[in-house]
Amino acid sequence: MDILEKTLSMLVRYPLCDTCLGRQFALLGHGIENSQRGRALKLSLTLQASALTQSKNKEGLAILKTVAQNGFSREAEETVHHLKKRIPQKEITSCYLCEGKFQLLEDLVERVLAEIVEFQFTSFLVGIELPVKVEEREDEFKAEFNVSCGENIRHEFGRLLGKRIEEKTAAAFDYKRPDIAIIINPFSKAVRIQVNPLFVAGRYRKLVRNIPQSKWFCSSCRGKGCEKCEGTGKLYPESVEELVSQPFMDAAIGEKTAFHASGREDIDARMLGNGRPFVVEVSKPKKRFLNLKELRQVVNDRGKGKVEVSNLRFSNKSLVRKLKKAECAQKEYRVIIEFEDDFLEEDLNSLEEKLSNVQIKQRTPLRVMHRRADLIRERYIYKVKVKRLSLNRAELEIRCQGGLYVKELVSGDEGRTSPSISELLNNKAKPIKLDVLKVIIEDQ
Repeated sequence: MDILEKTLSMLVRYPLCDTCLGRQFALLGHGIENSQRGRALKLSLTLQASALTQSKNKEGLAILKTVAQNGFSREAEETVHHLKKRIPQKEITSCYLCEGKFQLLEDLVERVLAEIVEFQFTSFLVGIELPVKVEEREDEFKAEFNVSCGENIRHEFGRLLGKRIEEKTAAAFDYKRPDIAIIINPFSKAVRIQVNPLFVAGRYRKLVRNIPQSKWFCSSCRGKGCEKCEGTGKLYPESVEELVSQPFMDAAIGEKTAFHASGREDIDARMLGNGRPFVVEVSKPKKRFLNLKELRQVVNDRGKGKVEVSNLRFSNKSLVRKLKKAECAQKEYRVIIEFEDDFLEEDLNSLEEKLSNVQIKQRTPLRVMHRRADLIRERYIYKVKVKRLSLNRAELEIRCQGGLYVKELVSGDEGRTSPSISELLNNKAKPIKLDVLKVIIEDQ
């Protein structure tokens, strides 16, 4: 069966608009829209049928009436009238497959534009929702006529609507990382906007002690507010997360934020050097074209003397995954140690030798057992440098694999960390002050 024969067999059975007819032959030809294919096929049938009528073949008139009725063809209808013949009144006035919805695309586009007007975006994706009966009907149709060169109806709605929205907004159609996803049901005319998060990356420095990285809810009321937390719902009045994230949510007019960082420092430790890599994720942002230079100033003014950020830039979800995987990246620390007994200069030299380029075994520290699995972890120490501060105090700088518990390296944690400074010198030691000097990770 050739193309025109198959086309006629379809139109004899079902009324089809130009788009739905052309879609059954979508893979034939190039640079042609399905509506053009459908119209061309109907015109070809009209010409062929007209030639048959010239030869007094009655089949020609029957074809013309079919194309006029079920193909909604004005040309076929005018040809029948030219032959001074009548066309029976149409019982069905819409396409069997799309129910005339392809003729209403401009109305759908206007609905979409009204929904997205409050959002800033540079890329989008169109998703199509269809009634089950519509997709089943098309599947049955394709099976009946052995359609092998067609396009999926869902795909065509998405392609045509995407093209029109692209023209109206100047935003780019993006399958992988769109700013927004526009979900459209052409049959119910429902439009939903799914706004994908905004990601801003940077580095933060924590300049003071006793500020947690993330918000700590009160253990008694779990954030509801009680006498213990003085109604705040928090154990600590502020955190790095809150000081940094709030300005981003305000600027983007988002619903909430998530703060992602490459590891974390203890509450009583500072984060110095060039800072710790982080990403602020803003959910459902209405604004995306943020002035990061101004935002940096707002954050630094808000956290003046406590927290400051640098190297702000727009990012994506892949960096969040990278930061989480890189929590064991190399880090540099400085810790002030106080010993129970005085020590000799030779003891410090011994520490540098015995703790450089060694593997440390640490069982989960007692202080975090309530929130961490009881495991034995192995971490590598690359280099240690020790300086005497007084008869029983020293400053230790250490470059190590991330995830090493430095405080427990000093104290030994009742034997759970081995070797430890206390163990190596046979002199009970405790950490007084701890600072993170550097987080060594490629976070661009």
